[in-house]
Parts: sequence; C-alpha cells; structure tokens
Amino acid sequence: MRLGSAIPAALAALLGAVLAWFGHAVGIPSSTFWWILVAALLVTVWRPRLFAGLLIGLWVFTGVQDEWASRLPAGLSGEDVSVDATVLTAQPMGDATRLMLSIDSCQRPAQRPRCSAVSKVRVTAYSDETFYPGEQWRMTLRLRPPSGFANPGTFDYEQWLWREGIHATGYLRQDPAPRRLAEAGPSLRQLGLKFIARQSLDDRTKRWLAALTLGDSGQLTQDDWSLLNATGTTHLVVISGLHVGLVASFVLMLAKLAARLTMPTNWRMRAWPWWVAAAACMSYAALAGMAPPAMRAMVMTLIGLWVLSGRHAPSPWQGWWLAMAMVLIVDPLALWRPGMWLSFIAVAWLIIIWQGRRRPRGIKGWCWALARSQLLLAPLMADAVLVAFGRIAPAAPLINLVAVPWVSSVMVPTALLGWLLSLVPFLGQAMWSLFEVALTVFHTFLALSVQHWPLWEPDRPLTYPLALALLLLSLCWGLPAVLPGIRLASTALVVALPWWSLSSMAPQQGLRVTVHDVGQGQLIELRSKHYRLLYDTGPRFRGGFMPLESLWSPGQRFDQVIVSHSDNDHAGGINALLTAHHVNKWTAPAGETLPIASRTCQQGQSWQRDGVDYRFLWPPAGANELSPNDRSCVLEVSVGEHRLLITGDVSTEIERRFLLEVATPVAFLVAGHHGSSTSSGVQFVRHTAPKHVVFSAGRHNAFQHPVDNVVRRFHQQGSCLWSTAQDGALRFWLEAAHPIEVRTTRPLPGRRNRC
Repeated sequence: MRLGSAIPAALAALLGAVLAWFGHAVGIPSSTFWWILVAALLVTVWRPRLFAGLLIGLWVFTGVQDEWASRLPAGLSGEDVSVDATVLTAQPMGDATRLMLSIDSCQRPAQRPRCSAVSKVRVTAYSDETFYPGEQWRMTLRLRPPSGFANPGTFDYEQWLWREGIHATGYLRQDPAPRRLAEAGPSLRQLGLKFIARQSLDDRTKRWLAALTLGDSGQLTQDDWSLLNATGTTHLVVISGLHVGLVASFVLMLAKLAARLTMPTNWRMRAWPWWVAAAACMSYAALAGMAPPAMRAMVMTLIGLWVLSGRHAPSPWQGWWLAMAMVLIVDPLALWRPGMWLSFIAVAWLIIIWQGRRRPRGIKGWCWALARSQLLLAPLMADAVLVAFGRIAPAAPLINLVAVPWVSSVMVPTALLGWLLSLVPFLGQAMWSLFEVALTVFHTFLALSVQHWPLWEPDRPLTYPLALALLLLSLCWGLPAVLPGIRLASTALVVALPWWSLSSMAPQQGLRVTVHDVGQGQLIELRSKHYRLLYDTGPRFRGGFMPLESLWSPGQRFDQVIVSHSDNDHAGGINALLTAHHVNKWTAPAGETLPIASRTCQQGQSWQRDGVDYRFLWPPAGANELSPNDRSCVLEVSVGEHRLLITGDVSTEIERRFLLEVATPVAFLVAGHHGSSTSSGVQFVRHTAPKHVVFSAGRHNAFQHPVDNVVRRFHQQGSCLWSTAQDGALRFWLEAAHPIEVRTTRPLPGRRNRC
C-alpha cells in the first residue's frame, strides 16, 4: 500500500466498521447493504481509484458482521456440545482453570441449531487435568451465548467478549471426561515462558518479565493491574512503541556494528542492517501477539527506519493513517478496543505538540522533551481513560515523569539484555537480577504513590463535564499561540470542578433503590442523603469471583448491610465487603452461620433515616427451627405513600404469616426467591397487588426463574414486571408526593408504554 493512499484506506476501513455496527444496532437487514454494495460497484466504473477503498471497506464490514453471525445460537444455550478444540490460553484461578479455546469441530445435539460457526469460546474447567496452550483436546462443553452483568458505570463484560471475538462462554463437563488428542506444538512464546519459569527469580519478577518482554499480560495478577490502574501506568506493560522501538534500535545498533567490523570501508552504504532491524521489529510484534498498540508501533517504527535509512520522508500523519488502516484490515474489531484508541490518540497528540519543533539536543534537551511530553500528554490521556473506564489516577502525570524513564531506560533494557545473554552463563541471570531490583524499586514507588493519591472514580454525572474540562486543558496547553490567561483559566476549571461537584451535586431527596444485576442472586442498594444500606451481597462463584467486586471501587462505606440468610446467592459477597469496604453495622437472622458479627433482624424492629421508614416484618423474635429460606429478613421500606417490600427467599406459607402486617398499596416488590414457584403465592400476590415487581434472576439461569405461573399471577394483578436477567440493573426513586421513576441498564423498546 502506498503511503499516499493511507488516508483513503483508513477512512474506508473506518466506514466499513461503522456501517456494520450501525446496521446491527438498528436492525437493518444484510440485503440492504448488498444493494448499497452494488451501487458502489457501479460508481467505481466511473471512478476506478475508489475500487481499492471499496474492497477495504467491504473486508472490514464483512469481518465485523461475521462476529455477530458466529455467536452461539440461542437454541444451544445450556446444551452439551462435543468439540475438538485447541487450547489458546490456560489461566489458573483457585481450584479451576480458565480456558480460551479455538474450536476445530463441533457436534451439536439432535434437532438443535448448528454450531459450526462458533470458533472461539471461553470456559471454566473444574478438573484435575492440566492444560497447556497449543494442546488439542476432545471435550464436552455446556455453553451459553456471550453475556455479562449489566450495571450502570461498570465494566461491560458482554461487550468485551464480543470485541475479543469470543462466541460463547460456559464450563467443561466431567462426563464424559476430556481427552487429550495432541500435545502442544513448538511455540516461541511458550518456550520463553517455560524458560522464565525455570529461573531462580521470585514470582513477581517472572510474571513481569513475561508481560514486558513476551506480551503475556495475562500473567499479571489482579493486584498488579489494580496498582497499575491506580497510578495511570498501565500503558507501560503493554508492548507498544516503547518496546518495539527499543528492540528495533538495539538490533540496528548491533547490525551496524557488525557491518562496520566486516566491511570497514563501505559499511555506511550497506542497507542490510536496516532490513535486519525491520525484521526484528516485525518478529517482536508478532511474538507479542500483534495487539493493536503493538501493530501500530510496528508500522510506525518501520516507517521511521525507512526515513532514517535515507529514503523518502513521508509525513508523520501518513504513517499514523497507514497504521490505522493496517490495524483495522487485520483486526476489524480493534475499532471497539479502548487500547487501540488510547495508543493512537497518544501518538497523534505527540505529533501535534512536536510538529515544527527542533529535535532535542544533549541530555538536558532530552530530559526537557520527556517532561514536556508527559505533562502535555497526561491531561489528554486522563480524559480518554475517564471516558473509556470512568476513572482517573490523580497523580499520573507526576508518576509517569519518573516511571516512564525508569521503565524505558532501566527495566526494559535489562529485561531484553537478559534474553540476549541468556545463553551466556551467569550474564543473563545477572541482567535479570538487575531487572528484579529495578522492579522492586518501581513497585515500591507505585505502592507509595497509591497510598497518597488513590484512584478516583467520579460520580457519573460529573464524568463528561470533567472530560470536557480535561480536553480544554490539553488543547490550551498543547496548541501554540494560546494566551497565558486562557491556559491558567483552563487549569483552574479542572481543579475547581471536582470541588464544585462535591458541594453542589447532593444526592436526590427521598430514596434511590438499585437492584443490581449479579446473576442468579440478589444485591439491593438503598441510598438516601445521609444513609446507605445494602440488602444482601450477591453470590460467590465456584472460581472465587464475587459480582460485588465489580460494582464499586475499594473503600466504600455502608451504614448497614442486611444479609437476608446464609445461602450463597445472598451471602456470597460478604468476603468482598470485609476485604475492600467499610460496614458500620451487620444484620442477619438468628441461627445463621456467617463470617461476621451481626445483630439479629426481628419482626417489629423499625428505624428511620432521612425521612425514610424501615421495618422488619419477619422473622419472629427468638430462636426458631425454620429453614434458612424461611427465616429470611423481610424488609418493608416506606417513603410517604410509596412502599417497597423485599421478602428474601421465604416460602408461600411464611408469606401468609406476615401478610396482614404489610402496609398497602405496595409500589415495588422484589419477588421472593428470584421468581420461584415456592414464593409469591396467590393470596400474597392478590393482597399486595404491587404496581412494580422485580425479579432478581440470572440470565440463562438453570432454574428458569422467574417461572411461568408466578409471572401469570402478577400479570393478572396488572403489575409491571422487570427482571435483571433481561433489563439489567434497575434503579428507581421513591420520593413522597412524586411519581416513581424507573431506569434500566438494558432499555427495551416499548417498555415504558407497557408499564
């Protein structure tokens, strides 16, 4: 591809990806796009130069469309399928292993949709077997279409699965037992990982070596990622321009030295050192997995080598557009990956702030250039991270002033030299020992920084005003010919906006209730102006993951947490609260075995906060012989004329015992036992006649909650029905003398009219 065609090619690729996404979002049939293609082909008869762009756009468009077409059919959800698969990654997690599999062949049950289009799945193996990347297995999987929890302001797992090309999730069945068909073939990355594992280094050093030099960031633990996120240094462990450029420069230096020794008279005229450096650049990017940042760095590094070797010097923007075109052609889904945009935005801004300036000279000049680049880049990158992830590392500019030169000048060179000298006794180990010391210094520096400047996640209403202020700050300080007064005003705006938000964005009057989407479980947050209560804590999965971990940043404070009973789907998140948050008061039924010191909930207990009345309707005082479900804490909340009722998992028999205690009318009812037939009896439903009913149930759950007969009972009473399985998290406001407002995370067309 000629550099002069880079911009049209990139725009064609972008247009193809956007059209595919738009067509899927609004439900335009594929046949419509084929008619558009026919019209475009006719245009190319008169304008042949558009033909290449049309092919690029069509390629990207088809690639994006194929990803939606490859998802597991809904008719195979919860069914067992037999597959021959190759292990792509195997990540230990507690007593299980998380597997990424490439499906070679798939056998579906009789009378079920085909699964031949499914090519990549993510499953959990609760097995004693040991899996290694590259192995081929025959196994039985129970799969479901890609899905995730839908909670406001949290990580979108379903979107992540789609953009990573994962077509189904599930788990490995033990019967029949999986069978290994072939051992892993040779792989440079796997050989490298095994070589690192044999070294006499501590575990942290080994996983950071794997991430920094082999691009295997999956080796890093959750604690590692938390530290990097909190300090704004995640980009330092992604193989990108820093690593690829260092490898190319180092190989070029060695190749030139070899040329000078072997051809002392005309070594400057030789082109092969540049070709060797280019080959090393491409090989290293391929070893790192050709992720979008690495591919962007590879393309721009190759252009840099071309220019430095004395060839035609294209514009930096031509290289930027060419890199974008190449990334989208190779990986159309990269358009939806935040890492791609963070990488391209950073490079574009560096081009802008350095275009037309002289090249730095001497140590002083390069130090000033580094400081200027980091300080001008930091607000824009903080802006991009805030929009993409909803968080800011307040001290990231200052931390990166130290971290970037330390990683690029000390850690990465010693890590790469360790590989280069690995075959020389003691020298390779010595280099990696130096890397271990440098890593310890780096880790200690980040940990101290987090203690003084923790990660900040602003309130959602503040996100976009703050992002706009950061963008203004970047433009005012990065662009030339901006008056000093405007620059100072933009800085003052960014500093003042968070302080203004703390004083002016007070919580809404009344009570805000959020029924979080935690799968097959329950977690309800009730929040008024000065009071924050949790009812239940959600489940804990077999692999150890607790959905509560993904809802809030660490350090939250809760005035009271009510654990309705000890079942895992209600009490599974207790450990996450104990580990990362602060709870003033725990409440649970008598007789429950829980890892907390709690007060007992008893029938008749009541209290008031911020004008909101709380009252327990069940269980009765004293010891009882009821089952854990039937001794659930039943909570009634009153805000003016509005009533909220949460019944836990009590059965229909227990519902009849406290039925006369329920104050009617009930505005909102969180249906008992996730919509099971053991709760929500006919008498209870008729008496309460709730205006709105929420089923806290998991998507594709094995129990089919909510069950049909319960749904029909509430329909007959004219209730408006909501389910976290379909609607995602539900948020509603109870305020005296005001109508109820409901918001869903997955808005469904026509829902407002039906309710």
